[in-house]
Amino acid sequence: MITFRLNTHSGVPPYLQIVQQVKQSLQVGILRPGDKLPTVKEVVAHVAINPNTVFKAYRELEMQGLVEGRTGSGTFVKKRPEGPSPEIHNALGKELDGWVTNAKKAGLDEEEIEALLRIALHKSKEG
Repeated sequence: MITFRLNTHSGVPPYLQIVQQVKQSLQVGILRPGDKLPTVKEVVAHVAINPNTVFKAYRELEMQGLVEGRTGSGTFVKKRPEGPSPEIHNALGKELDGWVTNAKKAGLDEEEIEALLRIALHKSKEG
């Protein structure tokens, strides 16, 4: 089961954070087609968020064709987003975990690590 976490300082609206977390969980295989998402009531109790925000996130995921609401049963995963398999995501994630560990050992803080990642992403767009 997925547990949502909201970052109030990210500048990303809470409903989009939920959408992103569901998509990421599908991409890496934490969630699979057929899995049930937490009920709106469960999310509200855990995250202290307005129920309408959760409804909005779930509606967005439905519009993207990733989940489906079943009256009286809940919201269920319908399919994964297009893209690389969970195995590829997990393998790359392990490599990135190692890189982050090395960066921290070298004395970089999170802000410096994020800056390096942004630079690398920018360079990859150019080349």
